[in-house]
Amino acid sequence: MRLQTKSDADPVNAFAQQLPFSTFAEARRRRISADRPANLYQLASQSEHRRRTRSSTDSQPIERDDTMFMHNKRLMYTVRVAEPNPVLANMMLEQFGGADGELAAAMRYFTQGLAEEDAGRKDMLLDIATEELSHLEIIGSIVAMLNKGAKGRLAEGVDKEADALVRLNAGGDSHITHLLYGGGPALVNSAGVPFSGAYVDSRGEPTVDLRSNIAAESRAKIVYERLINITDDPGIKDALTFLMTREVAHQKSFEKALYSIENNFPPGKLPGHPDYADKYFNMSQGEGDLRGSWNEGEQWEFVEAREDQQAVDGGDGLATVKMDKDDAKAVAAAAARTASDPASNPVTGVDLGAGPGAGRITPLE
Repeated sequence: MRLQTKSDADPVNAFAQQLPFSTFAEARRRRISADRPANLYQLASQSEHRRRTRSSTDSQPIERDDTMFMHNKRLMYTVRVAEPNPVLANMMLEQFGGADGELAAAMRYFTQGLAEEDAGRKDMLLDIATEELSHLEIIGSIVAMLNKGAKGRLAEGVDKEADALVRLNAGGDSHITHLLYGGGPALVNSAGVPFSGAYVDSRGEPTVDLRSNIAAESRAKIVYERLINITDDPGIKDALTFLMTREVAHQKSFEKALYSIENNFPPGKLPGHPDYADKYFNMSQGEGDLRGSWNEGEQWEFVEAREDQQAVDGGDGLATVKMDKDDAKAVAAAAARTASDPASNPVTGVDLGAGPGAGRITPLE
């Protein structure tokens, strides 16, 4: 099976047509038309960008969907930085390579979207994932602009040693990011911790992942609030306000997608056990105990007695396991070999080296 296009004469197309239909290279062959509108990072949806392929059993061309990225050098939102500020640049890295930053969000939604079976949620996730990449470019551009002056001075050795150290150590860890990354937007957070794939906490279950996405957008919104509050630069405040507001919009989309699933709680397929689904255990007791809709009313059975909080299944509350004879014998031998002697009171290194403030020790004979 070979790819049928309008530009078979193109040597790149000719090469791609020789590849098996199922190969990644053939399936992802990129063609960007000059007149196609592009956002900063635009993921061309399957309904927008099509290829024509010919099957081995059908001589008529059939349409085939494909996806691709297109980049426009104009930012999604204009960045206006009043003056360089390496320390502020370091703070901004939290939303570049941090746990609640734009890269983590883009990767989270891409991985979810690629695995999503529902057409509507898939489209939404890929749309938002692509937008998050444009946000990454905005925050990265802010970092680059804030570092521009110090980057140039460091690169050209303009300042004397003392002046250079003062500039780079004005606060935060800006000296580290300048020395290691040349003032560019590094994939680290504001503390210099490298980006980690562990930030992407997708589980492949929409009723779980959508809730996680809602929480992620909420966390990012708060981080943007704090960044806005630590700068007086009006241009940066303006761009950060845009980014913060888009977190709100995304949260609304995720909320709608979640509640459009008729049975979205509890997450997953298996139901909770009815004996425990409505109980509230008052485990932390004392001054400060409060009752509210989260633990009282017809919905809840409030369990306060300590004896009722133990072995709630009606068992003895102990952990046991059945072992064969060989395993039981080995466990018993290990326990006997490592048993402590309760009658022993040995002299230890603490006793031998004890000084003022050591407290009571075993007397040396």
